[in-house]
Amino acid sequence: MPKTKSLISVVDDDESMREAVRVLMKSLGFTAETFASAEEFLNSRQLPRTCCLITDVQMPGMTGLELHRHLVALGKTIPTILITAYPDDSVRERALGDGVVCYLSKPFDESDLLAGIRAALST
Repeated sequence: MPKTKSLISVVDDDESMREAVRVLMKSLGFTAETFASAEEFLNSRQLPRTCCLITDVQMPGMTGLELHRHLVALGKTIPTILITAYPDDSVRERALGDGVVCYLSKPFDESDLLAGIRAALST
């Protein structure tokens, strides 16, 4: 069951992907905010409200995995879902070993994303 007061932050440099995920989150009853970069998210007022982070792996500047590691280093453990158009088993293993909740390849099935979000919100 969606937690309507839970904020899901979507970080992706691809505007069409950001918007598609935001619309999907809204249709599922979640509140979602979007950010074009890791730096934009880190400097936002939404960081403390975020209960789940969905981020692209490959982005200019800080990657999604680097963003996750940075948050952990800051003591901000936000359940993170990584999405990528360039799946790589070694990156997937590292990410899951670092505590990422879910690693999805684009295009992904919305039910797989929803399962990842449910896992993230139950942690």
